[in-house]
Amino acid sequence: MIRRLGPPLAAVLALSGLAACSDGSSPADTETAAAANRPADEVQEVAWEKVATPDECRCSDGSEFHYWQHEGDPAKVLFVLEGGGACFSAETCGSADGTSKPSLASDLADEPGYVYRDGTPTPATRGLVDVGDPANPLFGYSVVFVPYCTGDLHLGDNTQDYGGGVVVVEHKGRVNATTALEGMAASFPDAEQVVVLGFSAGSAGAPLYGGLAHDLLPDADIKVISDGSGAYPGDELITGAIGGLWGIFGNLPQWPESAGEPQSAWSLPGLFVQAGRHVPGIGLATIDTAEDEVQREFTELIGFGDTPLLELITDNHEYIEGNGVELSSWVGPGDQHVSTAGDDVLYGSEVEGTELVDWIGDFLAGEDVDDVRCPDCA
Repeated sequence: MIRRLGPPLAAVLALSGLAACSDGSSPADTETAAAANRPADEVQEVAWEKVATPDECRCSDGSEFHYWQHEGDPAKVLFVLEGGGACFSAETCGSADGTSKPSLASDLADEPGYVYRDGTPTPATRGLVDVGDPANPLFGYSVVFVPYCTGDLHLGDNTQDYGGGVVVVEHKGRVNATTALEGMAASFPDAEQVVVLGFSAGSAGAPLYGGLAHDLLPDADIKVISDGSGAYPGDELITGAIGGLWGIFGNLPQWPESAGEPQSAWSLPGLFVQAGRHVPGIGLATIDTAEDEVQREFTELIGFGDTPLLELITDNHEYIEGNGVELSSWVGPGDQHVSTAGDDVLYGSEVEGTELVDWIGDFLAGEDVDDVRCPDCA
C-alpha cells in the first residue's frame, strides 16, 4: 500500500513516524532497585499547576489547550515537549484510529500525562521529568510541560482541510508551545539555566525551542536534549511536504544567521544547525538506541531500510558538526524508543562503563562529554 501512495505522500507518512505511536511515557511495571531504595526523606514533592491559554491556542480538533507548570528553583527551568503521534491526512487525522491525539480530553486531571484506552493512567512525570528525585540531574528544577495534541511535532501553524470541510485540523503546535515558552519566561524571568527536553515527536522540534528560549532569556545558559529522533535524514522532499501541510515555513524565526536559507535548511537535523549558529555556546545532545523500533520502521518507509540506524545517526551528526555546530550524541544498544522518560532505562543504561544518567549530568554541567556508541549494538 505504501508503494502506491507515491513519493510525496509516502514521505509525509514516514515523517509522521517521528512522533510514532508512543511518546516515551509508558510506565514501567516496576521501578529499578536504585529508585526503590532512595531514602524517602530525600524525595521532594512535585506539585503541578494547570495553566490556561488564549483562544488562539488549540488542539487538532479545535478544543482547548493548556500546559503545566511546577515551581521549583526559579533559576533552573526544564521546558518539556511531549511526544505522541502525528497526522497528515483525513484518515490519520480524522478517524477513530488516527495516528495522533486530537485533544487533551483524555489527559490526567492533576498532572501531565494521559489515560490509555483501557483506563490505565499514564503519568508523564517519570525519568528526567521527575525533578523531585534526588538521583535526577534535574533535581529541584522548575518545570514547564507542554502537552501534545496537534499532530505536527510542535512545529505547525496552519488550519489544514484534509477532506472537503469534513476533516479540518488545527495544526497549532508552534502556537501552543511558544505560548508556553513565553509563559515560562514570564514566570521565571531570572532563570540562569534552561533545559529544553523533547521526547519522540517533541524531540524533533527541541533545538528550535532552544533557540527561541535564548531569544526570551538571552542571559540564560541553554541546553537541549533530543530523545528519540536522531536517525531521520534531512531529506528535502520530506521537509517540504510536511512543511506545506503543517504551515511550518510561514512563521520561521527571523534569525540573522539564517537569512537567505532555503526551506530545506529547516529540516530536522537542520534545526540543530540553525539553533547552534544562532546561540553560540548552546548545548545540544541527542539520545537514541541503535535499533529503535519506531525509527527503524519509518526509515524503512522512506527508503532507508537498508541503512543501519547507527549510520543514519552518524550521518546526521556529521552533517550538524560539518556546519560548525557541536553536538553530543549517545547511542545505546537495543530497540528502546525514548530512553529518558522512565526510570528503568534512564538509571539502568550503561555503555562501556558510562551510565546514561551520569552522561546526561555531565552534559548539563557543561562538561565536554564524549560521544557514546555501543560497540556491540545487537
